[in-house]
Amino acid sequence: MNFEKLFSQFTETNLFGRYITLEDIEPILVKFNTNNQVQIIGHSVLGKPIYKYQLGTGSKRILLWSQMHGNESTTTKALFDFLNLLNSNSELGNKLQNEFTFCLLPMVNPDGALLYTRENANKVDLNRDSQSLSQPESVILRQAFENFKPDYCYNLHDQRTIFGVGDEIPKPATVSFLAPSYNEAREINEVRAKAIEVIVAMNVVLQEFIPNQVGRFDDSFNINCIGDTFQSLNVPTVLIEAGHFQDDYNREVTRKYIFIALISGLKHIYENDIVSNKIEDYMNISHNKICFYDFIYKNIQIHYDNIKFITNFAIQYKEELFDNQLLFNAYITDIGDLTGFTGHFEYDAKEALYENLEGNIPKLGQKADFSIGKSIKIINGLIKL
Repeated sequence: MNFEKLFSQFTETNLFGRYITLEDIEPILVKFNTNNQVQIIGHSVLGKPIYKYQLGTGSKRILLWSQMHGNESTTTKALFDFLNLLNSNSELGNKLQNEFTFCLLPMVNPDGALLYTRENANKVDLNRDSQSLSQPESVILRQAFENFKPDYCYNLHDQRTIFGVGDEIPKPATVSFLAPSYNEAREINEVRAKAIEVIVAMNVVLQEFIPNQVGRFDDSFNINCIGDTFQSLNVPTVLIEAGHFQDDYNREVTRKYIFIALISGLKHIYENDIVSNKIEDYMNISHNKICFYDFIYKNIQIHYDNIKFITNFAIQYKEELFDNQLLFNAYITDIGDLTGFTGHFEYDAKEALYENLEGNIPKLGQKADFSIGKSIKIINGLIKL
């Protein structure tokens, strides 16, 4: 199967970048609503509609949801790429519709999406609300689960650029998976084993495209998380985290790998009886770890109290919404040894002198605008020659 060609053919070009709101997806849902497949199943804290899109006639029932964290939009883009495929009347699209019935909630948290925040309008993390169900969005997702009675759940998220995989020379964790635990002991029963097998199948395919850039997320049990709750209710649940690919801060490359993961996992389900034991293969997927900064500047000379010393510092982007535009603003995050960390971009200053407009000493939380030596200027973390 030519996954690259499929993605190129079915990419939803009306969705781009990281700031994806209800206003962006509603026209696309209208386009897809040819036979009342789109329904409003409830409203957010601020009264925004939460949409469900259901299609397919197959016996296997798949529930997928995205953007329960409003600032995690990559998988929303990939879901609409996937919907383009399903609605294409292609051989694969028809095959998937014949094998499966899909229920998609592409934006569970429209208020958070508009504000570009993890939480909803009440500042509640919906992924910690699956037991108390204190928020309308949590209740709507739970009702969708109970009404649809899925055979598999796909819990779709983004993860930060700080995560990597590998030891000696880590790489970004471009896609990470988790078969959530269903109990404190993190045991693997038949239900969790099914989720594990689907993850292993997706990983096998992704390794062809992003070798050593697939991670396995921490499986500590938290019944307040939606994935742990649904797994404990005996529905195989797969968590997918869209992460960083080199220089892809808009996550337009990563969305392709989420699209590929979705298709390859579903293909495995309809082609195989999900009964085999893939636990060892799952455990062999590299564990996610916090080991990256966006930038690391090394061997910087600093003068402080008439003393010269050499240090390193790390810079991280902060995603800030201003006038409905998402800005990546770079700030100094860490100063010192930085052993065990890698930068997505690294620069060795070779003991050149650090200078800025605020005292010539880097400070935590300071905007990353400075110069190194006489000729190198850094604006918003990036070198401007």
